[in-house]
Amino acid sequence: MDFTFTEDQLALRDSVSRFLMNEAAPELLREIWETGGGRSPELRAKIAAQGMTGLSVPEAYGGLGMSDIDWALITEEIGYYAIPDSLADTACVAPALLRAVPDAEALRGEWLPKIADGSARVAVEHPVNPWVADVHLADLVLAFRAAGDGALELHAVRGADLHHSALGSIDASRRLAVLSQPLGASTRLLRGAAVQPLADATVDRAAFAVAGQLVGLAQRMLDLSVDYVAQRKQFGRPIGSFQAVKHHLADVVTRIEFARPVLYRAALALQRDDRHRAAFVSHAKLACADAAWTAARKGIQVHGASGYTWEVDLQMFMKRAWALDAAWGDRAFHKARLGATLFGDEAPLGPAATLY
Repeated sequence: MDFTFTEDQLALRDSVSRFLMNEAAPELLREIWETGGGRSPELRAKIAAQGMTGLSVPEAYGGLGMSDIDWALITEEIGYYAIPDSLADTACVAPALLRAVPDAEALRGEWLPKIADGSARVAVEHPVNPWVADVHLADLVLAFRAAGDGALELHAVRGADLHHSALGSIDASRRLAVLSQPLGASTRLLRGAAVQPLADATVDRAAFAVAGQLVGLAQRMLDLSVDYVAQRKQFGRPIGSFQAVKHHLADVVTRIEFARPVLYRAALALQRDDRHRAAFVSHAKLACADAAWTAARKGIQVHGASGYTWEVDLQMFMKRAWALDAAWGDRAFHKARLGATLFGDEAPLGPAATLY
């Protein structure tokens, strides 16, 4: 079995990386952070022109029809450059949900082409993640809600009909809100037992997208720290030559190297709709969050705490990592899901279960 990415997948990742290197430099991010909406329409238009908004949209609706495995690499780049945009929600999570809703061809026909060409922004609300990114700019919100009788429902709410309350975030580019309105029959797409599988798949795909961003953030913080310790001198020597500093950064490298394969295994589980998909995704979220937290902590350590200051780039990526740590399920949630599988009767343990 070939475990490597294809040449096309790697070329796509490299293309996205080159684009974001030019269009999402730290000085541009600072400017966007300080705007009222926290978003750049110009950057969003350029992202759409690159085809990134249509990656998960089927070709029949104007997209590229790519897979979850392709997204494993793209989410790392989104995290590495900390783009100030909820791109993964619109381009990765929402298309998969729209494709899966039964008897909703009219909705797909209306919104999937708009997602593909970048003219629509879609937000997703879920009981696991009630703090919705970019509601203030959303053209459509797909919301999972528990009805008064406890039944789970899926609603589609157009942007013009939204009422929301803004929430603060340590990351100035994470513009969060809660929907502050009751939803009823006029917005309901689906109700009952058929909603739960959609809700579960949405949590898994969104948590996977967050995990990929966390690995990208960890790598960026490591790169920034390596650059800093190579330039900062004490006693006439770069501090990167000191063994204690090397140990700090080696810890980060180890965390990243252990997190990436777990992320890619989760991508495979999503693409195959593996019966233990939730456990693989939760493992990825935990491993990638640990890598990002370690990179932030060690980065601050080797920067001598100057990494907290506005002038140092590290603080932007550090704050994004902190904000994403609890997005789409905090550590307790994912540890509980992983534990339920590992202690179950059919736990996927041992060499034979690795890629069954």
